[in-house]
Amino acid sequence: MTTKKSPFKIILGSSSMARRQILAEMGYEFTVMSADIDEKGIRKEKPEELVMALAEAKADAIISKLQISGHLEDDALSTLLITADTVAVYEGMIREKPSSKEEARKFIKDYSGGHVAVVGSVLLTNLNTGTRKGGTDRAEVYFHNIPDEVIDNLIEEGIVLNVSGGLMLEHPLTLPFVEALVGTTDFVMGLPKGLTEKLIWEALELP
Repeated sequence: MTTKKSPFKIILGSSSMARRQILAEMGYEFTVMSADIDEKGIRKEKPEELVMALAEAKADAIISKLQISGHLEDDALSTLLITADTVAVYEGMIREKPSSKEEARKFIKDYSGGHVAVVGSVLLTNLNTGTRKGGTDRAEVYFHNIPDEVIDNLIEEGIVLNVSGGLMLEHPLTLPFVEALVGTTDFVMGLPKGLTEKLIWEALELP
């Protein structure tokens, strides 16, 4: 894959391997920083408001880190910080990362033969100008019945404990049981390519 030689720098403010993979697939070079915020300390009733508030909090935390370390010096190149957040919404209830194997099991069993919504945000912060551009979107995932042994294997593997709603659409164990997706796989994985690309250029304030 050809990497784009950009006239700007990108920092991905996420420890998510899926988001790293997607941004790399878009052809960008980037560095990675994690925000280390207390996500449970930020509460909003509407999922769209929650994911944007979390993306903003992650950006603020990373900017503070950069200021402390002296890495926000003037640079000839613009530096863009990408932060994002995703939650699952099942029967109107917001679901974040499962707190236990038992909760993860309940989440996945709920989706079996049913459907779940995914709400996500992307926020671009231009560290040179302070400009912020963000957006949210929603997808719907419909599932066939998921056998108990598949759910057991997912839980034992443990990766689903680290994703919102215990939902890992792209996992080889999960994918065969996806009946339909209204939206895009990259959105459900945490970084919608189309929205991210659009916000990059808006944050650069270019036509």
